[in-house]
Amino acid sequence: MKRRTFITLLGGATAAWPLTARAQQPERMRRIGVLMNTTENEDQQASVAAFRQVLQQLGWSEGRNLRIDIRWGEGRAAEIRRHAGELAALAPDVLFCTGTAGLAPLLQATRTIPIVFVEVADPVGAGYVDSLAQPGGNVTGFLQFEYSLSGKWLELLKEITPRVTRVAVLRDADISSGIGQFAVIQAVAPTLGVDVRAINMRDAGEIERAIAAFARTPNGGLILTASALAGVHRDLIIALAARYKLPAVFFRSYYVVRGGLISYGYDARDQFRRAAGYVDRILKGEKPADLPVQAPTKYELVVNLKTAKAIGLDVPASVLARADEVIE
Repeated sequence: MKRRTFITLLGGATAAWPLTARAQQPERMRRIGVLMNTTENEDQQASVAAFRQVLQQLGWSEGRNLRIDIRWGEGRAAEIRRHAGELAALAPDVLFCTGTAGLAPLLQATRTIPIVFVEVADPVGAGYVDSLAQPGGNVTGFLQFEYSLSGKWLELLKEITPRVTRVAVLRDADISSGIGQFAVIQAVAPTLGVDVRAINMRDAGEIERAIAAFARTPNGGLILTASALAGVHRDLIIALAARYKLPAVFFRSYYVVRGGLISYGYDARDQFRRAAGYVDRILKGEKPADLPVQAPTKYELVVNLKTAKAIGLDVPASVLARADEVIE
């Protein structure tokens, strides 16, 4: 081989080496911290799976270019605060959280790491974002519902059981959304001829004693408002409603699948999927301040006829005709 040809080939091969090396380098690992404010049950696991599935469809593969750190708060404020601090200390690229109980402590832990939330009722009123259209700061996400939906739960309860004149509203009084939901129900109650009282969900014993006392007087019904504690005490509340034959309205279909009577509310799984899209956009360079907070696009009415029969209730045909799902 001629010397000039050899040098040319050698130079070409040398120039290619950095390209080859770059091609063989692993992708940059990105990190997401996930704070779930409630217990790790099959419903919440399915929501997290939907979140992961969308991320995978968008090109994020755990172990290759993505790491997800998940913490479960079990509905306990101290535990949620501890996990919020831990996740922020990991300095992830994005934080993802559920509920007011999860978002508030994350904002106390960091005002710089981008945060995407789901299932928060009133982020503007609580001061988490400047406005829905222009969130500002490091936070954006997806509304659980507007507080006005809470009034519809009472209207629905009165429609399926016109005899109801007393309603116990189970709520978490330690979060703004618990207070807000009860306030709307309380405002609607006089027009429907219903007296309402709050039951705070601090612990299982308090819930059981309060519902037992409430059930001693006839013509009562229950409304379970949205919170992390609602998920923690889910099975107890469903069981107590059945034991005392109290018609109960829930904010999510999962409670009806587990034996509750009726629910009207947002599609939680859909929120997790949409949130994954926001996380993807932030990982690719967009800022939370520029991503508008979005309202739910899917609501569903679900009725459990087996439960209705067990408590001696005939669900009106008008309600069944509107139902998205009837469990028999």
